[in-house]
Amino acid sequence: MANENLIDNMTTLLSCLKKAKEKGFNRDFTITEHGLSWMGGNQFYRPEEIAIVDFFRYEGKSDPDENAILYLMETKDGNKGTFSCTFGIYTEPVITEFVLQIEEIMKKKSGEQPKEEG
Repeated sequence: MANENLIDNMTTLLSCLKKAKEKGFNRDFTITEHGLSWMGGNQFYRPEEIAIVDFFRYEGKSDPDENAILYLMETKDGNKGTFSCTFGIYTEPVITEFVLQIEEIMKKKSGEQPKEEG
């Protein structure tokens, strides 16, 4: 029965990926120590060059180890794509740190006050 739950979660993740692709998030992003890129991409993006547009968490019903997260991201030059990984203690540290940096930068930007014109 655990396999049925996993299949249900995968279907949900897959349907979310399909909807993201329909909305133009066509790149399959990857994160390495060099930054964010995609297969065949010739550029790496730093956290300050990326926005997380949305994210979706999936939790296994019977096994907490079945956690995953799907990010919808857009780069400063308009590349839109998705990035998915495990969520929780099994996430690779380089990924955790990179995503946290993006989130911190986005929080700071959203909290910025407009500059007064003088």
